[in-house]
Amino acid sequence: MTSSGKLGEILPEDDATWRDRLFLTVDIDWAHDDVLSDTINLVDQAGVHATWFVTHDTPVLERLRANPNYELGIHPNFNWLLNGDPRQGADARDVVARMQAIVPEARCVRSHSMAQTTVLLQIFADAGLTHDANHFIPVSAGIPLKPWLLWNGMVRIPYNWEDDVTCAYQEKSMVAPSVEETVQMGGLHVFDFHPIHVFLNTETTQRYERTRALHHLPDELRTQRNSGDGTRTWFTGLLSLMSGHSFSSGVKRRL
Repeated sequence: MTSSGKLGEILPEDDATWRDRLFLTVDIDWAHDDVLSDTINLVDQAGVHATWFVTHDTPVLERLRANPNYELGIHPNFNWLLNGDPRQGADARDVVARMQAIVPEARCVRSHSMAQTTVLLQIFADAGLTHDANHFIPVSAGIPLKPWLLWNGMVRIPYNWEDDVTCAYQEKSMVAPSVEETVQMGGLHVFDFHPIHVFLNTETTQRYERTRALHHLPDELRTQRNSGDGTRTWFTGLLSLMSGHSFSSGVKRRL
């Protein structure tokens, strides 16, 4: 079994807290409760650790809080502000404060769309957040990852695999490193998944885009699930590596 962990436990100076361990992160991205619960069910079965980046309040958060293998972080969306729309906060501090009202225990932060600036990093630190996971360095860069300490005292945790990025690579007929290839690289391994892509077994962003009208209709959405290799099969493959047990994706492939 490969050791799993939670991002908030990483100490850059202590290799044992991160080197050659597997870290699963999930950006819940306003998923319908049934879609979110589908991903939680898979992780529960695997019995591994995970960091869940929260976008909104839902009763499902209590289920996550009840599992000691999990931690909740925040996933603030600054895109509205960048477009001149204050609906999710009058300024960046307000956006963060609204998220912390939902997840007051959060230590970790990853912005929606990975929005980051030095100003935002200081706002995160001032808010008491300790771990930032906004830096994506793909496996294809060939750079073994490790965490480091920022000037404001926060721990910067880069990540090297993301489901929708893998789908985007595939659309361009570019070779995207697999979960297995990512695990084989030395150093820090941080994976990022989204429940909507796990539910759909997304293999290209076209599947995601053409089903937008169904994203909050899980029964209908299930009929649009990809029957081949995709995010769900990649996800269960990672869970198998993390737990040492084989897990079924539940995907019924057409012959």
